[in-house]
Amino acid sequence: MKLYEFQGKALFKEAGIPVPRGVIVTSSDSSGLFAPSVVKAQVLSGGRGKAGGVALVSTIEEAREAADSILAMELKGEPVKALLVEEKADIIREFYLAVTFDGEAGTPLFMASAEGGMDIEAVAEKTPEKILKLPADPLWGVTDYKIRALADFLGIEDKRAFADLVRKVWKLFREKDAVLVEINPLVLTGSGLVALDSKIEIDDNARPRLKALFDEKLAEQAAITGAVPEEDSGTITYVPLEGDVGLISDGAGTGMLSLDLIRDMGGEAADFCEMGGLTSPEVMYAAMDRVFSDKPRIKSLLVVLIGGFNRMDEMAEGITSYVRDHKVSIPLVVRLCGTMEEEGKVIMKEAGLPVYDDLLTAVADAVRHSGEGR
Repeated sequence: MKLYEFQGKALFKEAGIPVPRGVIVTSSDSSGLFAPSVVKAQVLSGGRGKAGGVALVSTIEEAREAADSILAMELKGEPVKALLVEEKADIIREFYLAVTFDGEAGTPLFMASAEGGMDIEAVAEKTPEKILKLPADPLWGVTDYKIRALADFLGIEDKRAFADLVRKVWKLFREKDAVLVEINPLVLTGSGLVALDSKIEIDDNARPRLKALFDEKLAEQAAITGAVPEEDSGTITYVPLEGDVGLISDGAGTGMLSLDLIRDMGGEAADFCEMGGLTSPEVMYAAMDRVFSDKPRIKSLLVVLIGGFNRMDEMAEGITSYVRDHKVSIPLVVRLCGTMEEEGKVIMKEAGLPVYDDLLTAVADAVRHSGEGR
């Protein structure tokens, strides 16, 4: 589950990590607007600053104009429904700090850079020496000497305050079963270190253990989007969008990647529908029913599945059952891989349905089919 910035900052605040004072608004006539301030679009996709989704304002009138402008935007196919209005920070320096998982080693990994506020992927590609990566022991966490190494690399003088913040980030990462906790930028101000942004993603498989947290955050997201998160056995999350390419994925990360690819290839997603955690043929069937019921005029449906715990033969059973019961007439593009992949492909082919091995080819065909149906 990906969190909006304001949701991540609420968790930061609970953890004792300093954040700016801010309010959520959904219209330019909100009494919550204030100035001087920073007006920021609340979306789950990245790159909002470059797209004009962040504005520095000095007066209330400028705040209203910025709110009107940003609320009229779509960022990577996601309509902006809410804004976070925050006080401006007196920035002395900016840093990047994150903890995530090393995909190859399968262990937690701290990353830090003095290039805060920048596109960290671009920094990693062009100047990798500007990023320090330090693994954290899953049991012992980040040790004192590694915290000192992070502080030295960043050139932070107040190592005690920095160590306190790093330990709080680590505690949040562990207690919330996060797969990513990112602060970009972490800024040094006259009053100390402040998290100026937040990006948090929580493992969907943690939902049974963190049910109250998931229910709270999904309800907040539903209140913003105007949608009711639809779920079966606690797994399906559905958010309507404005395009005509239907999308179903078996995880939030896969879904967000697919959203970006659809947009990059010239299409627009009709929805964000993901089946987090363990799923089943019945959940797959329910997800398709949810998408078609809410978006009856979609021109194509892209289903992106990566079988880890989930079995691809069961996903194929859910897809073929739905197609058989509802006589789906639009192009169906299914990419599946992982556990019981070959068995799943046999089920799909026996039902006369195409199945893809390559994600880029699948997305390209889904976008192409949506154009043909216009």
